[in-house]
Amino acid sequence: MMPPKKRGAARTVLLPWERKRALLSELFSARRWRATLALLLAGGFLMWSLDRASERANVRTTRAALAEAQRAVAAFRTQVGRCPRSLVELVHPPKSGARYLTETPVDGWGHELLVQCPARRDPTSAEVISAGPSGSFLVDDNIY
Repeated sequence: MMPPKKRGAARTVLLPWERKRALLSELFSARRWRATLALLLAGGFLMWSLDRASERANVRTTRAALAEAQRAVAAFRTQVGRCPRSLVELVHPPKSGARYLTETPVDGWGHELLVQCPARRDPTSAEVISAGPSGSFLVDDNIY
């Protein structure tokens, strides 16, 4: 004697081209749509928070590189008496022989920094600028 069939437990045979459609319909069925939505929202939030953490780490790295380059520019101006033409001049100085930096500093996104002398804000000093995430000084995401 065969046991009675349970309600809702009817099994069907699916052909290979029907399996994908059946999986999607089962995933978004009335029983599972809330779990699917919660999983999608949690995944989106995780991706967003990882992106924000990466962005903050790049900004911290950039600010450290800017401070180091600003210190080197100030030391160069004190010893040589003029502004450096570029950051490369701080790695390989013209006549003094003193190296102010061991390598050309880059920001958190791998772009080289820019030395602007005289500075726009204070004409008596130099300014070191990062192009920011865009890599272009024309876009308004520069970091000073």
